[in-house]
Amino acid sequence: MSVQTVIKILKNYGIYIGFVAIVVIFSLSSEYFLDMYNLMNILVQSSLIAIIAVGQTFVILTGGIDLSVGSTVAFSSVSVGLMLVSGVPIWMAVIFGTLIGAGVGMVNGVAIAYGKIPAFIVTLGMMSIARGAALALNSGKPVSGLPWTFERIASTEIAGIPIFVFYMIGIYLLGYLVLYRLRLGRYLFAIGGNRKSTRLAGINVKRYETSAYLISGLLAGLGGVLLTARLNYATPLSGNSYELDTIAATVIGGTSLAGGEGSLVGTLVGALLLGTLRNGLTLLNVVSYYQQIIIGSVIILAVFYDRMRANKA
Repeated sequence: MSVQTVIKILKNYGIYIGFVAIVVIFSLSSEYFLDMYNLMNILVQSSLIAIIAVGQTFVILTGGIDLSVGSTVAFSSVSVGLMLVSGVPIWMAVIFGTLIGAGVGMVNGVAIAYGKIPAFIVTLGMMSIARGAALALNSGKPVSGLPWTFERIASTEIAGIPIFVFYMIGIYLLGYLVLYRLRLGRYLFAIGGNRKSTRLAGINVKRYETSAYLISGLLAGLGGVLLTARLNYATPLSGNSYELDTIAATVIGGTSLAGGEGSLVGTLVGALLLGTLRNGLTLLNVVSYYQQIIIGSVIILAVFYDRMRANKA
């Protein structure tokens, strides 16, 4: 096998090879890793990041970035919690909580696409605004006393599989349909690949770019709803570091930070890889601050690998 063949294999399948290698290493290192309960735990822990990372993938494909998703999760979570304790029907709270995220995403998209403000600046500012709003809604206090029926949204199992896994699968199927079967997806790839040429082709770049941020915000809002149901209480501190986790999952999965190249399957594997890495390190009793160092190193290596691929293209 030639060196060029090896490089090509690593370029196309590096994330999958890395994921399998991590699973093998932890399987040999801990007798509890392959326990069915632990595997389901990894899926559940990874699913929320995986869901929000779908929207992050849409954004990064355009060459942008969304740093506000974690704060949007908190804003949505506290809003849903307050609505529920006020007697708002569960279905209505779920819808409004998700739409709150969509509203945040819309503001981001309009400011970036129509206001021509860099995505980093807009979403960094929104990260602070949404977190501040989450804190202000209930004076920085968590919201408890949510109806037990709301918790069933996250605690139900189907054939022994947590419903969170089905939520994740459903979102990825919808994301795949949008990205690879609808016009919106094709245009997002085109915008990230060559924005000027896409605009000259008569495509409304601003509208489709805004749509990407709207979807990212919507999924972050949905993430806030699901997280609240899973914990059965809401806290303005929820979603902390989710922006970094979703970006990491997307980039580790092969989506280029320059835009125009990426894969939802890769994003899903990236989210599972991060969840598996955290779980395995915990089973091996690696203390939390060393876990942060290891995971941060993995993220840097993933970005370095992305740059290497871009330079060789």
